[in-house]
Amino acid sequence: MAKKQNKESQTQLHPVAEVRIGSVKAAIWRNEGETGPRFNVTFQRLYRTEEGKWQSTYSFGRDDLLVLMKVADATHTRVMELIGGDKRKQRQEQPAA
Repeated sequence: MAKKQNKESQTQLHPVAEVRIGSVKAAIWRNEGETGPRFNVTFQRLYRTEEGKWQSTYSFGRDDLLVLMKVADATHTRVMELIGGDKRKQRQEQPAA
């Protein structure tokens, strides 16, 4: 499957970063827009079936909620780092006045 593109955004096949604690994982997705990059996040919980096959769900139980909060906090920090890196890159690419 190729990357799907249009004027306003670019859909990626792979996240730009992931944050995982135990069975809870966040994926950070970068989307290019007219005003610059935007980052979206998806969360999932990983588990094994009785047959030993790995699966994921977007549903979280009571015992997952504190871990989900910690993953969300760490993911926020990572998104802010990605935004900061983009701003530094833009400043370096601009010609001096």
